[in-house]
Amino acid sequence: MANLLQVTAFVVGPLLLAALISGVSVGILQTATQINEASISFLVKVATVIVVVVVFGPRLATYAIEYTRKDFEAIAQIVR
Repeated sequence: MANLLQVTAFVVGPLLLAALISGVSVGILQTATQINEASISFLVKVATVIVVVVVFGPRLATYAIEYTRKDFEAIAQIVR
């Protein structure tokens, strides 16, 4: 179970961190310029997450697939 939490944090962490940083940055910029438009923050977050998925997606997917393979192999060992 601890492995599952580690894999989840490793795969989702970069996406959440990128969205958090971009959201806070846009929020500070909007506060400084007094522009209160929710769609700007949303679009910046979506664009940031897409860039992170394109850059880090293959490695994150590989990590998740490796965990899934190990998990299914462990199930096969338990059933025998």
